[in-house]
Amino acid sequence: MIENRMHPIIKEDLENIAAGIRDEARLLEGKTLLISGGAGFLGSYFLGTINLLNRDFLAKPCRVLSVDNYITGSRDSFIGNVYDHNIVAVEADIRRPLAIDEPADFIVHAAGLASPVYYRKYPLETIESAAFGAKNLLEKARADRSDGLLLFSSSEIYGDPDPAAIPTPETYRGNVSSIGPRACYDESKRLAETLCMVYHEQFGVPIKIVRPFNIYGPGMKPNDYRVVPTFMAVGLSGKPLPVHDKGVQTRTFCYISDAMIGFFKVLLRATGGAIYNVGQDDKEVTMLELATMVSGLFANGAKPMLVQYPEAYPADEPRRRCPDLTKIRRDLDYEPRVELSTGLARTLAWFRDAHGSGSTHLS
Repeated sequence: MIENRMHPIIKEDLENIAAGIRDEARLLEGKTLLISGGAGFLGSYFLGTINLLNRDFLAKPCRVLSVDNYITGSRDSFIGNVYDHNIVAVEADIRRPLAIDEPADFIVHAAGLASPVYYRKYPLETIESAAFGAKNLLEKARADRSDGLLLFSSSEIYGDPDPAAIPTPETYRGNVSSIGPRACYDESKRLAETLCMVYHEQFGVPIKIVRPFNIYGPGMKPNDYRVVPTFMAVGLSGKPLPVHDKGVQTRTFCYISDAMIGFFKVLLRATGGAIYNVGQDDKEVTMLELATMVSGLFANGAKPMLVQYPEAYPADEPRRRCPDLTKIRRDLDYEPRVELSTGLARTLAWFRDAHGSGSTHLS
């Protein structure tokens, strides 16, 4: 059973997600969902949520085809063993046409390399998984006459927003370099959005697009290199928390259960061609403030320390990032509820149990 391997915090988060989409979940009954990146951080929560819905809520189970090439995803998931006759793992490269004949009612394109360190290391794979992956899944959605295709874009498509555009609405066109060190990720996401809109307009494919803003929570890997798991992993070892440059860059952070509710709502309720920010807009925090919050969770003396950007980290980091959530609140009744202090404490509790002290795996 899944409970034998699932951390109680993750179990509670999955239950909260399922409760938050109770009105929408019936649309999954008897349907087939194909997800790319099913072994990743977000993909795993999709699988865990549907496993829970199949067991406790849906009259007819939802079948899931989880596609992953495991370049960053894990075969041994932090969610636990959710695979059964309803949830099937398919090892495949989304950059290539899929040899899956089974029709899909819903498709989620969540495959990609979202960590700046990894997309700098694998720039071609980043571009191809976003753009070629979108093209391959759009073709399948078109052939299958799917009920909906959800594209995971990114808040990075906005680039470094003008201060007048913060909080940033979906209508903002972006301030992005097509040749900068982050372009492989930013521009491939923008192209994937364009492909989706063309397929929607030309062929009537009911695409939906989400632009996540700094999602975090239990299940992130210690060597992810994004700020929250880095602070958690380094702090557990008692080392200083590395804050890049002067630490004045600001972000808002959205806990995974809040984000997943938003993603499911967009997939199941949004109209074709819709685009939504998904995140938390409660408060922008600087990276130094975030490090101070995290350090306060440790009793081992781990404190923030200003450092220069490492060579592996791409330049041109946006100065501020905060979503305008007006549209998703109005259309889909979305409301993030988990405060940053609560989410960080839950994430650290999971990290401590899953990875222990002194196990940073960072290099």
